[in-house]
Amino acid sequence: MAILPIVHAPDPRLRAVSAPVAAVDASVRRLMEDMLATMYAEPGIGLSAVQVGVPKRVVVVDVGEGPLRMVNPRILRFSPQTALLEEGCLSLPEQFAAIERPAAIELRYLDQRGEPRRLAADGLLARCIQHELDHLEGVLLIDRLSALKRGIVLRRLAKRKKAQLRESA
Repeated sequence: MAILPIVHAPDPRLRAVSAPVAAVDASVRRLMEDMLATMYAEPGIGLSAVQVGVPKRVVVVDVGEGPLRMVNPRILRFSPQTALLEEGCLSLPEQFAAIERPAAIELRYLDQRGEPRRLAADGLLARCIQHELDHLEGVLLIDRLSALKRGIVLRRLAKRKKAQLRESA
């Protein structure tokens, strides 16, 4: 398994709408394993393929219950109840914001063997899946913030990047 480089905002690749995967083959399974290794190394609890520069509908998640590998995930139902919780994102390092999302979801996806699966999720798992599926549509955490908060986060990221460039020079 390889550790892949994470694409950081404001990289325009994060705005790409990810393409469906035609078949779950060895290359897709390897991508998922590399994504898991990358996610654990960061550390994170979810990662979409577009965040490692691959605009395909592939997501991995592990909120402490063991890894989920999802290909072509699609949410079928959102609960009417919502929850406001703080979220972070590996593509927005060290930035956190309170985001309101549906508290529970039901989805379908293909697993690592290409078998169709359905899943009902709530709590942190539902939140993490929704966050990662946003990435597949080119939607970032900052898109769910007010213009003022989005500006603050983007300025922090720019400042962080400048500091990293100075350190590496």
